[in-house]
Amino acid sequence: MLLSGWGRYPRAEGRLSAPRNEAEVAALVRGGGITPRGMGRAYGDPAIGAHAVSTRHLDRMLAFDEATGQLVAETGVTLGEIIKAFLPRGWFPSVTPGTQFVSLGGAIAADVHGKNHHAEGAFGAFVDWIDLMGPEGQILRCSRGENADLFHWTLGGMGLAGFILRAAIRLKRVESGWIRQTTLAAPNLEAALEAFEATYDATYSMAWIDCAATGARMGRSIVMNGEHARLSDLPPARRAQPFAARGHLSPRVPFDFPGFVLNPWTIRAFNELYYLMGRRGAGTRLTGWEPFFYPLDAIRDWNRIYGRRGFMQFQCVVPLATRAEGLRAILDAITRSGAGSFLAVLKRFGPQESRLSFPMEGYTLALDFPVNHRSLDLMPDLDRITADFGGRFYLAKDSRISAETLRRTDPRWQAFAAMRRETGLAQAFTSAQASRLGL
Repeated sequence: MLLSGWGRYPRAEGRLSAPRNEAEVAALVRGGGITPRGMGRAYGDPAIGAHAVSTRHLDRMLAFDEATGQLVAETGVTLGEIIKAFLPRGWFPSVTPGTQFVSLGGAIAADVHGKNHHAEGAFGAFVDWIDLMGPEGQILRCSRGENADLFHWTLGGMGLAGFILRAAIRLKRVESGWIRQTTLAAPNLEAALEAFEATYDATYSMAWIDCAATGARMGRSIVMNGEHARLSDLPPARRAQPFAARGHLSPRVPFDFPGFVLNPWTIRAFNELYYLMGRRGAGTRLTGWEPFFYPLDAIRDWNRIYGRRGFMQFQCVVPLATRAEGLRAILDAITRSGAGSFLAVLKRFGPQESRLSFPMEGYTLALDFPVNHRSLDLMPDLDRITADFGGRFYLAKDSRISAETLRRTDPRWQAFAAMRRETGLAQAFTSAQASRLGL
């Protein structure tokens, strides 16, 4: 069958298996050359290969400790299922990416980050242990105190350190399903960066950034900060049911949009409208957890907006020391190219020491581009700029960087590839991305 990630680029023929228990997983692992696959929400090719093994049937929640918030669950459970089960009881994921439709195993493999990285770190900071199946079908419990090396290789290892069977994670207590959101409009990149630094104490922080604006308006943004609303923050009418926050209507994109719909004029018009609406809505208000954390989940199959050729996401992080110059160089390259992205997000990362995880202290910029000649011509320039300013790339969103670019920007992966060769992991677990990047 034809497999792809969420970006629908690239696509490749492959076999897809969906084991229902550990014995079936072990038989597939011992056969070698498998690619673990969760919900398929990695944008590029980390979860496609000659033989992808889906975790969709390994989806049980096994135990919960009400005193500590520790949840034990199988790899195929999604964050959305966790929220549905535990938010009414006053618990929420400690870290969540921009979609709830990601599996627990996928969140660990990518060590996903959210709007609170600067304050609370990445997903792996709240993983207590992982049960990992190795090349011979053996199961090892890995934690910071037991099989610690393998534990740290697994966080951010893109599913290439073993097959994640189950894990224990810690949820956070919340008093409601509402978010107290503060929105402000920043007229240019410098003002946006100043706003991030001035509100560093906010738990959640992100910005939509206009990547089509030029001149004095380059990098203008709508910056959004948030906190979990306490009962005292809610109006009396909502305190009786504090977790009944309004959700999404979730309309579906019924067909692939024609390629001409996304062009420099429509993207520029969208950005202009979005900025004006954001500026008009500046201030503090209560919003539901779904629209705050998962705005794109409001439109099912939104990836079809980019047409049948799909899209690429470019996500990099630039260090704190070069944030303004690096981000300005990236935005300038985009505007000069005539390419554009109407889904552009800027976030502040805090410090993080890890074996393989993407974040470093600085700013991460994520941009979606339709797959066309203009975008493909632009990508090498963005790669070079990121490398020149000391940045690196998020492999969960990557579909096209070269092995040379990865070696230049993130040499940590060379040690990972050597470890995989020495332990037999390279023969048991692979992916199209691993082959492309020499992992």
